[in-house]
Amino acid sequence: MKKSTKLMSIAFLVLFISAFTANTIVDGGYKIGDVAEDFSLKNIDGKMVSLADYKDAKGFIVIFTCNTCPYAVMYEDRIQALNEKYAQKGYPVIAIMPNNTDVKPGDALPEMKKRAEEKGFTFPYLIDEKQEVYPKFGATKTPHVFVLQKGDGLNIVEYIGAIDDNYKDPNAVTTKYVEEAVDAMLNGKMVKEKETKAIGCSIKV
Repeated sequence: MKKSTKLMSIAFLVLFISAFTANTIVDGGYKIGDVAEDFSLKNIDGKMVSLADYKDAKGFIVIFTCNTCPYAVMYEDRIQALNEKYAQKGYPVIAIMPNNTDVKPGDALPEMKKRAEEKGFTFPYLIDEKQEVYPKFGATKTPHVFVLQKGDGLNIVEYIGAIDDNYKDPNAVTTKYVEEAVDAMLNGKMVKEKETKAIGCSIKV
């Protein structure tokens, strides 16, 4: 009887874990066409920032990034360039730092502020302190991009993935995924390549 009870307990545990894993996969963040929820996160200047603050925006380039990931560092200038090119056209960059700062102290708010000043960031650099926003998006890497299109008061996910196809050398890039997506939306066209694989460091929890 004891052995049978033990086996039943193990079987139940396996089923529970399987169910949880399945739900995690199914609910793994936004998909193309989903509506992205707004959020309120602290910026490096101490102020809270939400998508709703951008009344005149046509959409957003939401990028999960950080200070300490080499991939993210290699993309810093390109992220700045995206904001310079598209913010005035209605698609500002909203950068979010998703890492656990106990694991990565170099990503703490004071370090974020220091890095932003050094690089001359012109976009908000927000911290997901409670690590509640990045799971909703389904971000897994730094950097990881989500391009949103505003419509009827909603923020629709139109592109998910990488910034471009060469993280090592900006001069060797052949396809600029984010630029192509935003350009298509600006011209009232469908985004051709809606999803690519994000290349970067895993988000630290």
